[in-house]
Amino acid sequence: MSLDGFSMSPLIAELNQHLSGSRVDKITQLNKQSILLNLRQPGQTYNLHISINAQTPVIHIIRKPMENLPEPPVFCMVLRKQIEGGRIAQIRQHSLDRLVIIDIDVIGAGGLIVTKSLVVELMGKYSNMILLQEGKIIDALRKVGHTNSRVRLVLPGFEYTLPPNQDKLDIFSVPASECIEALKALPELALSKAIINTCLGLGPVSAKEIAFGAGLDPTILVSNLEQADFTALVSSLEEIVLSCKKESIKPTLVLDENKKLLALAAFPLHIYPGKTTQTFASMSEMLEFSGKLSGHTTLPDKERFKKLIHTELIRAQNKAQVLQEELAQAHNAEEYKIRGDVLMTYQYELTDHELTETELPDIYSETGASIKIKLDKRLTIIQNMQAYYHKYDKLKRAQALLLVQIKNCADNHAYLNSIENSLESSTKLAELNEIKTELISTGYLNEHVKKKTMEKPSKPFKFSAPDKMIILVGKNNLQNDKLTFKTAHHNDIWLHTKDIPGSHVIIRCENDPVSEETLALAADIAAHFSKAQGSSKIPVDYTRCRYVKKPAGAKPGFVIFTNQKTLYQTPDTETLTAILAKDLNA
Repeated sequence: MSLDGFSMSPLIAELNQHLSGSRVDKITQLNKQSILLNLRQPGQTYNLHISINAQTPVIHIIRKPMENLPEPPVFCMVLRKQIEGGRIAQIRQHSLDRLVIIDIDVIGAGGLIVTKSLVVELMGKYSNMILLQEGKIIDALRKVGHTNSRVRLVLPGFEYTLPPNQDKLDIFSVPASECIEALKALPELALSKAIINTCLGLGPVSAKEIAFGAGLDPTILVSNLEQADFTALVSSLEEIVLSCKKESIKPTLVLDENKKLLALAAFPLHIYPGKTTQTFASMSEMLEFSGKLSGHTTLPDKERFKKLIHTELIRAQNKAQVLQEELAQAHNAEEYKIRGDVLMTYQYELTDHELTETELPDIYSETGASIKIKLDKRLTIIQNMQAYYHKYDKLKRAQALLLVQIKNCADNHAYLNSIENSLESSTKLAELNEIKTELISTGYLNEHVKKKTMEKPSKPFKFSAPDKMIILVGKNNLQNDKLTFKTAHHNDIWLHTKDIPGSHVIIRCENDPVSEETLALAADIAAHFSKAQGSSKIPVDYTRCRYVKKPAGAKPGFVIFTNQKTLYQTPDTETLTAILAKDLNA
């Protein structure tokens, strides 16, 4: 979900107001699709976030800078060389298109001022960022060669060409009556579609709002409209154009019952009755909020790892089901031995290669019941008998092996659940890289571990209890091991949800007594950072760290412990939220 060109117009005006004249202080690349410009105004710093994500292409100011990649990619390095230290002359929109041009003045050779332009094309899967000088492409985030397009090449050294012009009317310069008159030339189209095809920059949300404002169904054919309807459309269009003027905008966002984003615009929306509507003080605030909802601010590998773990969990569940079926079959091994013994007893009464099934007295039946035995005509009676004994031996051996495999499968399932839980807690690149290293080392991810960079190691959550006692929480399995066996004192309190994947939690107390309130809070935190989050009466084990051991060869995060006691916690959401909001390592 993204803005149309019409709602983007007040956004550009807002960016111009805040950012024109600012100095480009720093440039970072957040992921393969996003960059962040740190812009400095006298007494004020702004962070301009630009993303060309196909689902949510966007440009807006964010309040806090996001974490950038430890090693800047090529495009980021080019931007740093070409425009870092320059000043933004203006930010403009091309012809109500979803195309933003940021003109930046930099000092060139001989001390002359040179203007370079960062073109941001926010057009779905065709979105791109292109750096220009005097109309020529210096570099682009997405290069488009002959194999991708025969019409418009985006390569360094080539002339930049704007996307093809649309034969539509600019509703900011053309009277509304003239726009609606032109709409009459499309009688076979639905009203909303005709509005989109007539007016430049209008998307489906804006077109439906115009129809709603005129009291009309967006799906009605233009040919079915009367003169009074066209008059109402003129008034509705004039009203929506006025609402997008700088002093009249009211950024609005609509959510469904599942908090999923339905629509966003620079003006009030009335086409979703009964849905949750939120308004914002600025366009950037709305876009930052919608970005968190849609997930385009998610760390680059987080979703990829989530999908990988989800797939592996399904595979582990399917494998466990197959193994259980094989074990059930193995428990019936005695039936094959009985059939072999019966064939051995009556082998001289049967003829080789004659029957596919025979019914003989069951020598183990106290009532003299008979038993049906299937035969392979290709084999002799003795060979059939040997086949039953062979099947019996195989199933008996399989019972022990299957039990081992089932346990391994259960351990892998629990381990994958712990990784899934770790991903939910991960908010920084360093934490994701630790999970990535763990997945590679355990064979779930077929990639090479990159050479170590200058990236700082991740830190666990660090909270302060009301009595000032420190509580530490691991964010992933590697961090859990480090926290429990290297950071914690052997007399600290260790907590973990009972038989439920979750984080290791440490109360830094050494030999000091721990109050019941602090112990209960730590147990609530352990319950919160587990797969049982949101449940009630969650069992949480606790013991001294000296009683926690790691078996040789165990997977990361796996431990055994003794001397534990168990608390059953239903976390108080209000109290817990206040504590979790104050991470001392943030």
